[in-house]
Amino acid sequence: MVKSRPKTPPPPTPRPSTSLRTGPASGDPLLQVKTSAADQAAPPPALMAYQQAWVKDESPFKLGEKSRRIGLTWAEAADNVLTASQESGSNVFYIGPTQDMATEYIEAAAMWARVFNYAAGEIEDGLFEDIDDQGNSKHIKSLTIRFPGSRKRIVALSSRPTNLRGKQGVIVIDEAAFGPDLKGLLKAAMAMLMWGDRVHVLSTHNGADNYFNELIQEVRAGKRKGSVHRITFDEAVAAGLYRRVCLRRGIAWTAEGEKQWVTDVRAYYGDDAEEELDVVPSQSGGAFLTMALIEARMFADTPLVRNRWTQEFGLKPEHERYLEVERWCAEELLPHLLALNPLLPHCFGEDFGRVSDLTVIAVGEEGDDLVKRVVLHVELSNCPFRQQEQILFYIVDHLPRFRAGDMDATGNGAALAEYAQDRYGTLRVEAVKITPLLYLEQMPRFKAALEDGTLTNIPRDRQVRDDLRALRVVHGIAQLPRAKTQLGDGEKLSRHGDSAIALFMLHRAMTRGAYAIEFQATGEKRIGAQLEDQRGGRVLEDVGFGVVAGNNDMRGFM
Repeated sequence: MVKSRPKTPPPPTPRPSTSLRTGPASGDPLLQVKTSAADQAAPPPALMAYQQAWVKDESPFKLGEKSRRIGLTWAEAADNVLTASQESGSNVFYIGPTQDMATEYIEAAAMWARVFNYAAGEIEDGLFEDIDDQGNSKHIKSLTIRFPGSRKRIVALSSRPTNLRGKQGVIVIDEAAFGPDLKGLLKAAMAMLMWGDRVHVLSTHNGADNYFNELIQEVRAGKRKGSVHRITFDEAVAAGLYRRVCLRRGIAWTAEGEKQWVTDVRAYYGDDAEEELDVVPSQSGGAFLTMALIEARMFADTPLVRNRWTQEFGLKPEHERYLEVERWCAEELLPHLLALNPLLPHCFGEDFGRVSDLTVIAVGEEGDDLVKRVVLHVELSNCPFRQQEQILFYIVDHLPRFRAGDMDATGNGAALAEYAQDRYGTLRVEAVKITPLLYLEQMPRFKAALEDGTLTNIPRDRQVRDDLRALRVVHGIAQLPRAKTQLGDGEKLSRHGDSAIALFMLHRAMTRGAYAIEFQATGEKRIGAQLEDQRGGRVLEDVGFGVVAGNNDMRGFM
């Protein structure tokens, strides 16, 4: 049922002679910016300079990075009333993180409708249907103002609706950096631009690695079309923010009072003032690795091999699956394995997944300069257990001077790790239980290796990058959160930082004290001899090559 709030009779204020988006008009008290000494004592304009600039900007996609409580949402409400009240205008959907913000916004919009003397209905309390990705429906509280003359409406929502598809209008996302899924929401909202509407995103910052800050950097870098407005606390004060505070509180403005007020506000925020007031995103937003650091360690030529198996494949007889995967290994993996430097030691790290998560195998080599470089990155999706074993053994059997491997032994991954230990030895392959203690001890070393460049050549790939960015600082420990982190190839939440864990395991394997041992050859031909013809006739000695078979066989390089 829709309930109506009492409507305050509009004051006899004349309708403005010009749109707020066209800039100040001479003689218009709502729009004129007063800067002369004589104007100091006069009431300030309704919109300050930075608010006018925001409203005047008609970019289809615009972003506002701002200080706290400077009135940008208030100016946005004015713009939205002008949009919804015109017959040629559009509906407006406001999305804020809390019910209180939705209420504050809709009351500001109602005030502007009265000031502009536009006929508007009463504020309606209603319900908005929200349908998630699985088709589940729920209703969230909404507040609506209807404009009978234009047959348009402004709808303010208390939380993020996931179902903007099928709707049309201007989308306003307030305090976007604090929403649960800005990326998903924006993906749906961008469809509005196709029919001439606009998307406005405004927020205080919430860390340098927040998606809101990413959007701003993309627009500034020219990677995404749009405009950015940056409004700091000091800029707002210079534009008259404290004068507006004085007007509201009914006190006289003085220069000394403004200076003290600014000092007090900064003292209230303390260490957070730089982000909250100066619009400088902090590095403590929870992300463990910055985008700049990750991309600096990426290399376009590092082989990245992906494959997704169908459900029908898992129902085939095992021997058919084996032959099909063996052929796939020969076609997709062997060329990269044959290209590895036979004189350098190699290690691998593995993160296990079966249905919803990926299995990722990262292979690295250590150069004479002691730098660890990723040389092969393999991602397996929906791959049967036996074929995961087959692919892992195929890779490791072909690694020159195989030294060590660390495998995810949490849950079902323990079985594959145990099989690998049986084949290559417990000193070379370690079954690792992923625990907070492991993260606490090893994650700082992993980050340090990326920072000093001793771990590099990560595949230059968006999903690999986002996997690494999924590492968060939770309760003071850098780790991978339990929730899914990003969309996979099939537009489902099928990635869970899998590449990050495989690379983390690789680094651990390459730094955990492997060593060379003495041995006596038996004369049996092993991988080194088998690869002689395939490597252009080069004679490859048996020293240091991976072992094909034999429980706990420790020959070769440790």
